[in-house]
Amino acid sequence: MLVAQVTAPGSSAESRTAYLTTGAEDPIYIWCGSSSVTPVLRADPTGGTAPLTFIWYGWDSTASGFTDLLLTESGVEFSELVNPAEGGYRVHISDGAEYDTLMTAWVHISNPVSRISLQQALCNQVTLRSVTQTDTYHYSDVNSGEEILLPNDITLVYSSDPVSLIPNPSLHTYTFDTFALKIISTPPLDDLWYNLTVTDDFGCITESSFFYESFHVNAAFEAEPVTGEAPLEVFFTDRSVRGNSYLWRFGDDTVSNLAGSQSYTYYRPGSYTVSLVVESDRGCIDSTTLLVSGVPTKITVEPSALDIPNVFTPDGGGENEFFYVDSKSLRYMYLQVFSEGGKRVYHFEGTGDKLREWPGWDGTIGSGKAAPGIYFYIVRAYGWDNVTYDGKEYRGFFYLYR
Repeated sequence: MLVAQVTAPGSSAESRTAYLTTGAEDPIYIWCGSSSVTPVLRADPTGGTAPLTFIWYGWDSTASGFTDLLLTESGVEFSELVNPAEGGYRVHISDGAEYDTLMTAWVHISNPVSRISLQQALCNQVTLRSVTQTDTYHYSDVNSGEEILLPNDITLVYSSDPVSLIPNPSLHTYTFDTFALKIISTPPLDDLWYNLTVTDDFGCITESSFFYESFHVNAAFEAEPVTGEAPLEVFFTDRSVRGNSYLWRFGDDTVSNLAGSQSYTYYRPGSYTVSLVVESDRGCIDSTTLLVSGVPTKITVEPSALDIPNVFTPDGGGENEFFYVDSKSLRYMYLQVFSEGGKRVYHFEGTGDKLREWPGWDGTIGSGKAAPGIYFYIVRAYGWDNVTYDGKEYRGFFYLYR
């Protein structure tokens, strides 16, 4: 008796039997379950002389054999068994002479189950509930009739649209029925669809999804500038999501309950940690400190300082045209300039905007130009950090060149 193989055009996958009492490996054809799928087994022998006779039998688990007569066709070159149910099938093919063979195949309709839903939603986490299932399929040892389990594992993949953070989104399981909880500790801030895709070992896929309406709150803000001299006005741009009530802490014992973006002025040099706490109308709370490119950042107000040049050239060349005291975070400054003979030729005194906008001495005395030579200065100043600038180190001379 010659042995050939039944084929299954259009099947989704193929496995092989592992009989307990024989080494034969018959095909197991798998179709992914769908109302539009019609399984077909085809017996197309490679030998014999037409016309051929095909007799199809189905496996009877009670009799432990292929005893159910299903279809007989004579005078044809091949035969098809259309829409067979799950189970085992054998076709006897002969030409009435020397060609006589049996072909055996098994049919499995795989239709994995995927169900995803919301288990619980809290302010700080979302828990998804998934129920999955794969079909349990057994074929039988053709000699002993003993049932043999066809292995069929599944893989679960969680996703969302639009994309959001889902920890460990893929899970491979070895069970046929699975209940699982997926905890998302970083809840989405946008409304989205949560999806669950289930794929079995044979490539059969099923999907489920549900719409999730976000209610979560997120505290976030930006600052500009983050560093500078005193007094430093910083504008804080609110980027929070679903903030209903606000608590700003500016790092210098000052707090504010104003909602949204706002500005704050720092007068004392130092480093300040700014934080924001927001609460939604549903009582969810989130907090943050200032972050720049994801890195915790402090507002830095530079300490007071001043630097006095020893030369300037008011010659109209466009550079170094003013005798200017380079300073930072000064609250007050008084400058006097004297000629080599001891006559005061220039003075300046200022605070606030007047000090910040002061351009310096342009090298004129009255309506005329100061002569080149040595000039002397005296500076007295106070910083916003209460540092006093006075004494010998702030008295000296400089050169005027033309």
